[in-house]
Amino acid sequence: MSEIFSSQSTDSFRELLTLGRCNLLVSTYQAGQLVMIRPQGQGINTHFMAFDRPMGIAKRDNEFAVGGAASITTFRNLAAVGPKVGQGDQVDACYLPRKNHVTGAIDIHEMGYDKYDKLWFINTKMSCLATLDNDHSFKPEWRPPFISAYDLTDRCHLNGLGFRDGIPRYVSMLGASDEPGGWRKNKISGGQIMDIITDDVLVDGLCMPHSPRWYKNALWFLSSGSGQLMRMEKGKAPEVVAELPGFTRGLDFIERYAIIGLSQIRESSTFAGLPLTKRVEERQSGVWVVDTQSGQIVAFLVFTGNVQEVFEIKVLPHQFAAIEDGQSPFLANSYELPDKVLKNLAPVDPVQAPLEAASRAHVNGDLENALNLYREVLKQHPNHQVTNQQYGVCLLDAKKWHEAIEQLEKLLRQHPDNAEAMNSLGYAYQELGEDDQAMQYFDQAIATDQQFALAHYNRGKLLLKQRNYTVGWPEYEWRWQTPQFVPFKSDKPQWQGEDISDKTILVHSEQGNGDHIMFWRFLPLLAERCKEIIYFGPENLAPLVAEIPGVGQSRIPGALDKDLFDVYCPLMSLPQYLGITLENLPAPERYIEIPKQAVVSELKGQRKIGLAWSGAASHVNESNRAIPLADLLALTEDIDAQFYSLQMPLSNDERDLLKQHNIIDLEPELPGYARTAALVDQLDLVISVDTAIAHLAAALGKKTWILLCKNADWRWHESGDISEWYPTAKLLRQENAGDWHEPLNVLKKRLTELKKDF
Repeated sequence: MSEIFSSQSTDSFRELLTLGRCNLLVSTYQAGQLVMIRPQGQGINTHFMAFDRPMGIAKRDNEFAVGGAASITTFRNLAAVGPKVGQGDQVDACYLPRKNHVTGAIDIHEMGYDKYDKLWFINTKMSCLATLDNDHSFKPEWRPPFISAYDLTDRCHLNGLGFRDGIPRYVSMLGASDEPGGWRKNKISGGQIMDIITDDVLVDGLCMPHSPRWYKNALWFLSSGSGQLMRMEKGKAPEVVAELPGFTRGLDFIERYAIIGLSQIRESSTFAGLPLTKRVEERQSGVWVVDTQSGQIVAFLVFTGNVQEVFEIKVLPHQFAAIEDGQSPFLANSYELPDKVLKNLAPVDPVQAPLEAASRAHVNGDLENALNLYREVLKQHPNHQVTNQQYGVCLLDAKKWHEAIEQLEKLLRQHPDNAEAMNSLGYAYQELGEDDQAMQYFDQAIATDQQFALAHYNRGKLLLKQRNYTVGWPEYEWRWQTPQFVPFKSDKPQWQGEDISDKTILVHSEQGNGDHIMFWRFLPLLAERCKEIIYFGPENLAPLVAEIPGVGQSRIPGALDKDLFDVYCPLMSLPQYLGITLENLPAPERYIEIPKQAVVSELKGQRKIGLAWSGAASHVNESNRAIPLADLLALTEDIDAQFYSLQMPLSNDERDLLKQHNIIDLEPELPGYARTAALVDQLDLVISVDTAIAHLAAALGKKTWILLCKNADWRWHESGDISEWYPTAKLLRQENAGDWHEPLNVLKKRLTELKKDF
């Protein structure tokens, strides 16, 4: 399932990390991600890595450990691997998974290494502090004196762990209860900080305390439910150092600065009534920096995507650290060996070093340099198969289609059973618009390797583009076996068209926001075949999908009760199992409604036209589908209409251009698709490239003109100016790749004839 992970930060945040020569590692179990936060150039680079319910993080020299859903994973820094992982030559540390210890589902919270390198962690379900034991799942070492026996009922919600002088010393808990889940009875003021050496309660009456830390001769901790950073010096009462706009959880320090994790939290039985929810209406999720001497907030990073909750933060002593997961291709070929062994290694393959340099430039996106390096290798080793293949792929990535075809066909003559070369050739021919030739190569790749998932997936997209939905949908299902797609994890079966009239189905979103909107049309059909639909998707779309007829519940990322549903299905798999072809494709003029809570400004103008000229920068086809803003705005001159920008985010240059052309910028009101929909619903026309705004406008039944590049996505098919999916949409296509001249001419002509169209 594809989600959106992004962030924005202050310049001071980058400056702090740069001057401190450090990175931050953040865990968010709600989003299932480990986030490496690093300064880069004039901004911040946030690298997101999927992880199963990450919470506590412990660090020591060249190593850290992460507590997950049912295990603890240790990552080891192999710095020499860093420049090879495709994140630039500036990478000075690279953490690879080294080992995994299965603990069972014990809800591991905060963790830490002591001065003897023993790993300690909070076992929240069993209300104890534990260590790892090679012979057992874990070894309980301490429990609060009021806990009478071990069980898995989370009696006091033990959560935070602090060290002093290299040994575990302080813990936090939400309530001193010996009953199953008893801490919930007094979550507003039942929290405590306890000294585990003396079993003394150091502070009580706290609202959901967390993250006790001994730093600069004082005990620091977070009052999560109040959104506060607190400090207690010897012989003094605790004092509030700073109040923050979120649920505080996760604390570390860089010199005089406290680094604090913030979570939005939602009103629920767990969080309802907290002081924070009364004090702060718009709560934030991200990382905030507080000057511990003045108590002032001096910097922050806010997550703008699907990260709503932060659990732990750890400062790492690197300028630009990378982290790789268990599927990383570098695991198989990266070794950490004793110096004695290294001195006795045999000479390496002479091709290895120059090929690695070329591959590194390729992965880093330095394509011209990579091509030159591949050519240098081939001068010395012209028949080296791997180099010849990577060179061909690099030519593809550089969009040198004809050169790529020549190179890959040469490789195929030398190695006629190379299915990867066949698939790559199919891709090149498809980009050139030679679909028949492309299909031949996809078919040939599959005939050579029946389980070649990427070739099946590419063939599926081409079949759908050719309007052959009957064969195309099953081939499209192979996407789940390609590296770019992560299947939904569930112990429940996936629905495949069988009778579910008495069952509840969970439909999970996937891919981009436009894909979600486009495929919501199938939910009412599905509702006729099941007892209830639960939709699981990103928060920014949740209010809109809740309005779709037949959707019983709209859920956002987070833990799901296993008894909530009986079967599940990916959203974009629904057409196959519903038997959808072009003949029975549901294409209502409008199938989205505006939620009542989506309140926005009233747009002015006799004729109101919205503009969107680019999509997500990370989209694989963004360079082809985006239009230069200046080219689009040139068409608005002398047009009797008020134009509105529906673009987000905007650069400063784009804002200046909009002002110069009297285009009203709606960016401040756009966050959240329900609000965007409420704005779009007031427009008379939307002009957009192939991005989510186009889908949203057309799904609202708005007159929508969609500008398409030459090799447009499969859903717009091969030709024509109408869409079988959207009755109110008109398609304006490029005649030649990269040339917007013709569709913009058509657009200008239509704009000058507005009176006829409205």
